[in-house]
Amino acid sequence: MRQTLLAAAVLAVLSPAARAAIYEIDPVHSQIAFKIRHLVGRVPGRFTTFSGTLSYEPGKPEAWKVSASIDPASINTDNEKRDTHLKSPDFFDVGKCPAMSFKSVKVTDVKGDTAKLHGELTMHCATKPVVLDLELGGAGKDPWGNQRAGFSARTRINRKEFGIVWNKALDAGGVMLGEEVDVTIDIEATLKAETPAQK
Repeated sequence: MRQTLLAAAVLAVLSPAARAAIYEIDPVHSQIAFKIRHLVGRVPGRFTTFSGTLSYEPGKPEAWKVSASIDPASINTDNEKRDTHLKSPDFFDVGKCPAMSFKSVKVTDVKGDTAKLHGELTMHCATKPVVLDLELGGAGKDPWGNQRAGFSARTRINRKEFGIVWNKALDAGGVMLGEEVDVTIDIEATLKAETPAQK
């Protein structure tokens, strides 16, 4: 039973037709956040502008697909001066690299309400493979009759692998910033209405 929970929960809200159902990310009820070590603590941040789709094929969780676009200029750490620095060539260099994206490649290890989502992340003009720990939050209709599905994902990336290498040496030894970034994604998506041609 547990091994089929993820597939069953999604299938419960999908059309019985064989074709995949497309969900659109609802940015108002979703979040892409991160944390990075700073000195002796951890600083949080988030991206506020993003969009994307999730595609599910009934009965084939291994064929599910995710595609998302993120605006790096929308980075927000609740500090204007720091955000300006993060947009500069020292970090995201949004003038040269104005877009971030994620495109899934495959889904593996479907166990209960969890799975591994493999994909390619493009950031700072570099594309690298990443694996996200995926968890189903639920699926069903909202009070207005819209079909919704919720997911959470976690991963850890090394910013240096994407060419983001800025740091500052400390007088006491060590450096100001960590290399690894913990990424947390919480998504609520709405089933996309079919056009007449799709029906």
